[in-house]
Amino acid sequence: MIREVEGPAGAPWERPLHGTLDRLVVESDALAGNPLDDPSRRPLYVYRPPGVELDHPKPLPSVYVIQGYTGQLDMWFTRQPFEPNMIERLDALFAGGGCPDAIVVFVDAWTSFGGSQFLNSTSTGRYLDYLCDELVAFVDDRYPTAASRDHRGLTGKSSGGYGALAVPMLRPDVWGALASHAGDALFESCYLPEFPQRARQLREEFDGSWDTFFETVAATDPPKWEWVHLLELYGYAAAYSPDPANPGRALIPFDANGRLIDDVWAQWLEKDPVRMAPRHADALRSMKRIYVDAGRRDEYFLDLGAQAFAAELAKLGVDYTCELFDGTHARLTYRYPGAIRELVTALVA
Repeated sequence: MIREVEGPAGAPWERPLHGTLDRLVVESDALAGNPLDDPSRRPLYVYRPPGVELDHPKPLPSVYVIQGYTGQLDMWFTRQPFEPNMIERLDALFAGGGCPDAIVVFVDAWTSFGGSQFLNSTSTGRYLDYLCDELVAFVDDRYPTAASRDHRGLTGKSSGGYGALAVPMLRPDVWGALASHAGDALFESCYLPEFPQRARQLREEFDGSWDTFFETVAATDPPKWEWVHLLELYGYAAAYSPDPANPGRALIPFDANGRLIDDVWAQWLEKDPVRMAPRHADALRSMKRIYVDAGRRDEYFLDLGAQAFAAELAKLGVDYTCELFDGTHARLTYRYPGAIRELVTALVA
């Protein structure tokens, strides 16, 4: 005989949280009327540690967590076999007393191309403004945060790691610390090797036409998973080299033969964190904590990107930590709590 009981099933299905995860929905003015007609209404998750209520008497640091390419907010509940999910890992960090109290904000910046790189773009919309101006102001107004860049940090993995590197350089008035896991950097290493493969894929499957590609994807349910590589490349182009004459479209940095188009590729390189660093040296020097890591066997060579970014920081006299660990680009969720603790410890001071 069985009977219904109250509460979550427990491990390994759902571990009860010690803290509180507020699942909110926000309406963004910055994303309204974006070129892709993507929703301006977005989910937002805000985590409060055990004992932290909205009227908490002490202002707390805040850390914002941004996702990799194709990430949408509910994916934080995705579970790998025998592992806690991200929310459970975060909760265990604070419940175990291993980290000072902080407000942790999970941001959705999905687009129809799969991601935004957290930049403003005439091809995707104003995702930099959405993150830095709208969401920060909203959270600071509703939660017991210390509303200062010196108490606010940004972290993410892959494309989220790119955002965690680039956004604080562009907006040091908002962010005072950053942590990047395998963030997109050193573009000739992480992106350039893909270009011939995508040129061939576009030729063989879609007659060399991006219009045919998008029409085929829209008409196919479910789309083939291998098509995500083309969508991802186009999404990067939408962030780095939007077509000024055609909102919602992008300039691709190679032609049908796979040959680089130098002026478009130059637009990409301008947004490479390794190359951005010297131009934003003062912003980087102002950070209270910079932490970067990557797996030594990262399939996209983002370990080299982390090294190259760290080398630029060293040239600029910027304090940082760079860790390379035994791993690939996959299954890095376990790395987040340690980086969040690094940020919170620096931001609470």
